[in-house]
This record gives sequence, structure tokens and C-alpha cells, in this order.
Amino acid sequence: MGSVATTVQSVKTDCRWFRGTVPCTPHKKCGVHCVEPDGSDCRLYDKLAGRILLIKLGAIGDVIRTTPLLHAFRDHYPGSQIWWLTLTPEVVPPAADVVLPFTPQSMAILQATHFDMLVNLDKDPEACALAVTTAASVKKGFTLRDGAPAPIDMHAEHKFLTGLFDDLSRANTKSYQQEIFEICGLTFSGEPYVLDNHAADGYTWKLPRRRKIVGLNTGCGGRWTSRLWAEKNWISLARRLKKAGHVPLLLGGEQEHAKNRRIAKESGALYFGHFPLRQFINLVDHCDCVVTAVTMAMHITIGLRKKIVLFNNTFNAHEFELYGLGEILEPEFECSCYYSPVCPNNCMQYLRVDSVIESCTRLLRS
Repeated sequence: MGSVATTVQSVKTDCRWFRGTVPCTPHKKCGVHCVEPDGSDCRLYDKLAGRILLIKLGAIGDVIRTTPLLHAFRDHYPGSQIWWLTLTPEVVPPAADVVLPFTPQSMAILQATHFDMLVNLDKDPEACALAVTTAASVKKGFTLRDGAPAPIDMHAEHKFLTGLFDDLSRANTKSYQQEIFEICGLTFSGEPYVLDNHAADGYTWKLPRRRKIVGLNTGCGGRWTSRLWAEKNWISLARRLKKAGHVPLLLGGEQEHAKNRRIAKESGALYFGHFPLRQFINLVDHCDCVVTAVTMAMHITIGLRKKIVLFNNTFNAHEFELYGLGEILEPEFECSCYYSPVCPNNCMQYLRVDSVIESCTRLLRS
């Protein structure tokens, strides 16, 4: 039997493994070619059924809470290659085949690629402009019309309108996951987040054994300071958790470093410092329960399937899908600070430490 020479024409660019700039993984591991010497196709050839582009630029937490869509795309579009364009590629899981950072180089690639489906979940003008200029057979989500963001079709109208009018937003009873699934013409059925705990990175932590670890995420970012809980409350909470036999572990970033050091000194809570994202995710994975406002840490906690006590005062609580993992606590004061960066009444002062302790106790027993 004569051998078949590998030629440019025999290269299968429609294979999931094809990269173009470097040898594919099956070739590196097994030495296979797209067409073998006997004329047969590579036994690991995985023909693509199509390409899907997901545009979700967003902050880290927003990207993490969008990952449930990957389950649905795999189920409804088997064999399709999933591309994801984002500002935070470090949290996009391997379930996405191609992850592109939001750079000029990525824009050039997108302009030269045709997609079977494009889903843009962002109303930012740059994301909407990309939805217009990128070639795709089907487009969903948001686009740009006369220089302004607009829904592509009826499936995106609900999410579009609730972002424009506070009364409609307050009346909404759908979670973020329900809304983005509807935009894609799908039904949310409890698909979980997809998030790596980075255990393989080998991080080690000096944590007590046989005691429940309760993470206390004391920050909320610089934009929404209306969500801040008083430092004295965190100190009181940490002391009471210690008295109950638990281990309070302070969490936060560089912005919370000085505050967390003060809280640790006053309460005896553990505080290891602030860390890069992967290491922070791994630290959260060692917690049994996390107390946090609506922040990136909230989505990391949910993604790692940890118990959660969620503080909320400025947002519609229906927005958050906790997957049965926790409880949402709100101030015992009806405030008008809806989606306000600063609360005129400091309504978080009406969220009692007693309520937080009660929630932690229930969740740690469950």
C-alpha cells in the first residue's frame, strides 16, 4: 500500500484541535497527521459543527456568572467551537475553546472570521459595535443602531428595558442567568457556574482543621461604596464567630488591606493578606461559608459551591441566583438608594450583626 503524503490540501482546518500556528495536541502526543499514510483520517479528528462567539467583556464577577451558558451551548449546539471575547480572560474556563482578550489583535481576528452565531450580552458601545461589524449567520443580544445600544430581537428587550428604567428594574423577578439564557433563546434550568479552584497550583494555607472557616469579604469595590458595612460590625461578627468555635478569615484586595489588618488586630480573625486572582480563588475554596456584599467574591463563592451570606441593599435581590447555597440579607430599612453609588441614609447600618450570625449558624449546620 502506497503512503499518502501530507499536503496543505490534506490539513483539516475544520478540526477542533487545529491551531494553525503550532502543531495540534493530538500530533504532539500521538504523532498523528490529518490524513494518515494509509489514507485514513486521523482517529482523533473532531469535525466542528459551527462557531459561536460570545461577547461578554465585563468585570470579573460578570464574566464568572455568565459561565452557565457554556453548559447550554454544549447541549444545544454539540460540536460547535465556542469563542469568548472578554476583558478578563483569566477567569474564562477551558470549556470555551478560544478565549480572546479585548485587544486590537483580537479585533483583527474577529473581522476575518465568520460565526454561525454571535451573542453579545453587553450594552457598552464598543461591544455593540463589534456585534454589528462581526460576520455571523445569527446574532443575539445587543447591537448598535444610529450610534446607540439596542436589542437585536425581542429576546433581548426585557434585559434592555430593565437597564434603562428603575421602576421596571425593581419589578423584575428574573435572575441574571434567566435573562441571559432568554437572550440566547434558551431556558435556564439551574446550570451552575464553571470555575476552577486552582488546587493544582499548589497553594498552601495554615488553617485550623476540624473547624468551620467563615470568609469575611469586607470590601465592595470603589464604585458602589453604598454597599459597605461598618468596620465595627465586621469586628463584632468576627469575635462572635470565634466565640462560637468557628474560624473567621478576612478576605479582600489591596483596597481592603489596611482595614483588614485593623479588623484582624481588634477581633483575632485570621488575615493572610491580599493575593493575585488565582490564589485568592483558591483561598476562598478553603472556606465553608463566605459573608460578602455583591462583589467579585460573591461570584467566586457561588462558583466554588460554598455557602454564602449575601449582603444586598442597592440591587434587586431577584437578580442573584444562589443555587440554594445561601441567604440574602438586606437592611431593616426601606431605602431609596437603588443602584446608587453612595447611599444618602447609610442604610447598611440597619443590617444587624445578630442577623448575620443567625444566617451563618443556619448555613453551617445545613
